[in-house]
Amino acid sequence: MASRIVLLSKFVLFFFLAGCGSGGDKEQLTEKQKSEVAERIAPVGSIVKIEDLVQEKSLISPAMIVEKVALSQGNEHVVEMLNAGDGGNMIFDPAVIKVSKGDIIHFRAVDMSHNSATINSMIPSGAESWTGLMNQDISVTLDVEGVYVYQCDPHAMMAMVGVIQVGEAVNISEVKIAAEEYRSNFMLNNDRLKGYLAQL
Repeated sequence: MASRIVLLSKFVLFFFLAGCGSGGDKEQLTEKQKSEVAERIAPVGSIVKIEDLVQEKSLISPAMIVEKVALSQGNEHVVEMLNAGDGGNMIFDPAVIKVSKGDIIHFRAVDMSHNSATINSMIPSGAESWTGLMNQDISVTLDVEGVYVYQCDPHAMMAMVGVIQVGEAVNISEVKIAAEEYRSNFMLNNDRLKGYLAQL
């Protein structure tokens, strides 16, 4: 069996080399051959710059457009803890919010078996973390600028997370790195947090 494989390999190699030609200048391609070669190596499709896509919005699918979150008005804001909503199952609503330094966030336990707790690797340096009790409302005052990521502890594996930007997003790079590492904790909705951060 092995000798047949070796013989077959030599046979294929011989025909391959025979088809390559001598490589010298003596053999010239005919016009038909040149045309066939040109057809085979011609590029397929076209290259479009992202700037061109932005100018021609009709070429961009709705899935490619990420709507940025605007600054929420007022100095007190309510985030509801829900089993289901427009954003899916096990969510905070709104899931992403921008507020001003010193604003107060009121987390409301609309549905049962939820809490709100910071993910300590994803809050600004010097900011105070929080951990709400199960089925209880909690209010927090945010005095340090940056991005805060929080979760519902019992539903963290379902990516029940939320994002708050306070003032400028001074720690966004660090949060994005930490979020990519934290993603392995999610059994469902693996891209949810990444999508939320893209809205800032």
